[in-house]
Amino acid sequence: MNRKIIALMCAIVMAAGLGGCGSKSDKDTAADSASSAVSEVKKMKGTVLDESTVKLTGRTHLADNGTLWCALSGSGAEFEFTDKKLEIMIEGDKVSDGGAAENQCRLGIYVDGERVVDDMLDEPVKKYTAVDGSEESTHVVRIIKLSETAMSTMGIMPLQLEEGASVKPTARKAHTIEFIGDSITCGYGVDDEDENHPFKTSTEDVTKAYAYKTAQALDADYSMFSISGWGIISGWTGDGTRHEDQLIPTYYEKLGFSYGSFADGAPQSFDWEFENYQPQLIVINLGTNDDSYCGSDKGRQREYIDGYKAFLKVVREHNPNAHIIMSLGIMGDRLYGSVEEAYLEYTKESGDNNISVFKFTPQNGAEDGYAADWHPTVKTHDKAAAALTEEIKRVMGW
Repeated sequence: MNRKIIALMCAIVMAAGLGGCGSKSDKDTAADSASSAVSEVKKMKGTVLDESTVKLTGRTHLADNGTLWCALSGSGAEFEFTDKKLEIMIEGDKVSDGGAAENQCRLGIYVDGERVVDDMLDEPVKKYTAVDGSEESTHVVRIIKLSETAMSTMGIMPLQLEEGASVKPTARKAHTIEFIGDSITCGYGVDDEDENHPFKTSTEDVTKAYAYKTAQALDADYSMFSISGWGIISGWTGDGTRHEDQLIPTYYEKLGFSYGSFADGAPQSFDWEFENYQPQLIVINLGTNDDSYCGSDKGRQREYIDGYKAFLKVVREHNPNAHIIMSLGIMGDRLYGSVEEAYLEYTKESGDNNISVFKFTPQNGAEDGYAADWHPTVKTHDKAAAALTEEIKRVMGW
């Protein structure tokens, strides 16, 4: 990284450290100084992370200033880096700068498969040293958004490479999967095995959830579209009130959804270009939150069936060749009969037989415990991943 960038980063830190016992004017001056320094850093040119330089993971958005924005769980970039030292700058959204700590983005950086950075994005710009060696060497570097889209987003800024350094995309895997789900897919609370604790992004880790683990077991590239508490016809409800503002189908055709925002818009501002990623397999795991609304009410279950069929048509329209697995059950299987009914009606009405159903074994708290808010533990996710992996091998022949 050149001296000008180092100086600007130092200016951000120094400005952020002013205040406390100082006067209001001191604090205002510090804030102005930090904002100015951040703006200067964002103007720096470098190696932009796009299809020519890295393998993009999940749905991403390249802003006009060269920052690669990541919103959904598991999104990011992977590349092969050759040189002695690699520093990565991550830009935060408005949540990183004064937002609630429990909503800030959690990110991970891996070098040759080892997580070397696990951090919360609690500043407008943060710099991480991923590689620091005495001799030139080649490494596989992976940057992953560990927390989910709804709460916050992050941007990977252009890499400031030393002369002679190089980056190139890693190879694509032979198999590709898209996972569509809710908090279970996001890895909600997986790092906090106390069922009485509430949600916070610092205990959410998509890499410890069944979906990511399944992709790893199958050596497959993945993309995820998952949001905690959301469903097909209703988000989670504690009193039976339907929450139609928390529906996966509403935003599936977008980059995502977030209360955070990029410099040039929020994830929901951008249409997703499905030709960018055409998976061989799509796994849908939706219904846990709908069940809180439907319960045993047959009329509401009928709404869920109809809503599911309508969503399947949208998924199929954009993914004409993918096999679809409709799954449910990790946090309860009461609505699984409706999943089966949606499957039977959809295949009969559409003639689309490139689709199947799969029932997870419900979590067993007595054996495996519970994570935050009664969510699955690592043990439960491991069991679910093993079962889904075997089902995919059976269905897909992988």
